[in-house]
Amino acid sequence: MHRSLVLSRSFASGASALRITVPSAIAIHRPASMPATALAEPSTTVTTSRDELFTFLRTMSLIRRVEIVSDQQYKARMIRGFCHLYSGEEAICTGMEAALDQSRDAMITAYRDHGNHIVRGGSAEEVFAELFGRATGMSKGKGGSMHFYNAKKLFFGGNGIVGAQCPVGAGLAFGAQRLGTGGVSVSCYGDGAANQGQIFEAMNMAALWKLPAIFVCENNQYGMGTSTRRGSADDNYYSRGHYIPGIKVDGMNVLAVKEATRVAREYAVNHGPIVMEMSTYRYSGHSMSDPGVSYRTRDEVQKVREERDPIERLKGIMLEAKAATEADLEAVEKEIKIQVDEALAKALAAPEPEPSQLTADIYVGKYEGTIRMVEKS
Repeated sequence: MHRSLVLSRSFASGASALRITVPSAIAIHRPASMPATALAEPSTTVTTSRDELFTFLRTMSLIRRVEIVSDQQYKARMIRGFCHLYSGEEAICTGMEAALDQSRDAMITAYRDHGNHIVRGGSAEEVFAELFGRATGMSKGKGGSMHFYNAKKLFFGGNGIVGAQCPVGAGLAFGAQRLGTGGVSVSCYGDGAANQGQIFEAMNMAALWKLPAIFVCENNQYGMGTSTRRGSADDNYYSRGHYIPGIKVDGMNVLAVKEATRVAREYAVNHGPIVMEMSTYRYSGHSMSDPGVSYRTRDEVQKVREERDPIERLKGIMLEAKAATEADLEAVEKEIKIQVDEALAKALAAPEPEPSQLTADIYVGKYEGTIRMVEKS
């Protein structure tokens, strides 16, 4: 289990303040033209609290449990179509969200989006309902696994076209700059998508206009079934923005992600775009049709689970900091299981969308035409 040094601890009125050492950035890329002082290196000391650590644990455990149940429901044929699970990568969206401002910082990602929806305030019931095609789903049951969306929380998807979210993310950053919100946009993409031309085009525009954009490569080591070294001539994704600075961080350590995102956000607001590479690992296959063991061994997956699992690492930090007991951790696990079971039952009982939803959110006003194979009520 991962161990982190607790530098100091203070308790007052039931609250706890903790300063914990975490690994600094794995690597930093600074363009030759950039002053060395413009981009600070993430600190090896992160300030947190008992409450925040429990929030991290509940959030990451909720995402993990939702994905486990989604896997089961897909195999039971309750979920159809595509479904991409986030198990193993929970520390990324959770840690980033802790350093972002939901009232002004926008987030956009690809099709592995269930966790992003949850950290933006979404519920497990909304996740399941959307996966089942029910009306109470986040996208009214019409988007499915790849198209979660919540504009009110500045979460803009869930996008099925590989890499296409990054130009939109640059546009979100352009909007924040023009409106003077003081916010940033965070565009998440995978190591496979890192080779898409539109990502470099988005980075180029962001650099030209000094947009407050954070481009986040979630490097889970395999683009579909191809390892990074076989699919990328340069697998140092944090430096592939060239003229844009970059930070590579351990994406399996929620506190390291939080600290690196804090640094990246501060840079983006004041100077312009930055690239983050999150070194992570997915436990499941690329999608439900991929068993995930034809291009890697079960021993490899098990080794990562034993040595780098983000939830177990967090538990180790909490125990070492005496912020929790084994009983506390077990109680959270039971609490999350009950919460997910209740959400699943509600989602299964939810109604399907009305036929009128076929044209909703497409036309302005009421659609007066006919829809083939649908009778008007």
